[in-house]
Amino acid sequence: MLLGLAIPGLASALFVVRGPLMMAAPKCKAGRWHGCFDTFNGVVLMTLVALPLAVLVVWALARRRRAADRAAAWRMSLAEVGMVHGTVPFLWMTMMPGAGAGVVPARVSLVPLRDLVTMGPLGIAGNLLVFASLGFFAPMRFAALASAPRILALGAGCSVLVETVQYVLQLDRVSSVDDVLVNAAGAVLAGLASRRWWRTAAETPSDRPRPTPAAAGAGTG
Repeated sequence: MLLGLAIPGLASALFVVRGPLMMAAPKCKAGRWHGCFDTFNGVVLMTLVALPLAVLVVWALARRRRAADRAAAWRMSLAEVGMVHGTVPFLWMTMMPGAGAGVVPARVSLVPLRDLVTMGPLGIAGNLLVFASLGFFAPMRFAALASAPRILALGAGCSVLVETVQYVLQLDRVSSVDDVLVNAAGAVLAGLASRRWWRTAAETPSDRPRPTPAAAGAGTG
């Protein structure tokens, strides 16, 4: 029943956003990195294209664990794949070099909120989503991250690392403190949205394979 509802729901969502997404499709088909992989539309398009593969990986990981607590196995597998699938495309977009990469001097903006007014709605939304998946899924996988301050620190730390790499490699991008603030805010907001599924230290780890009936019978003899 859930699958039957999910398919038309996904189809309806794709129908609504088909226009913005397909703006990047011709350049993606032509193999042009700029204008495809470095745009918000292109990243969303590639994320949706890779979604079936991500679902297959989740299923394979959950099946491999064969945990006694099947729900925990599925949750952990979903969290692991979700962190990667939802974060890597946006990291790729932020690390794409600009037209003046290697030529234009590295730029830094350390005045809070100065660049925020120039981002625009799409820029703010994109920055909120960069580490949103990490903030959403990380506390579901790691009990040590199951608190809002730690998720905030995780998002801020990862964002500082990205901005530092952009500066060191001279990617023709502005390393801005506002990017760090918005990235961290997106991570913690997404983390709060998944709070009911956070993993606690008291939960039994489900990474350990379940013993087979033959092995269990041999141990009791």
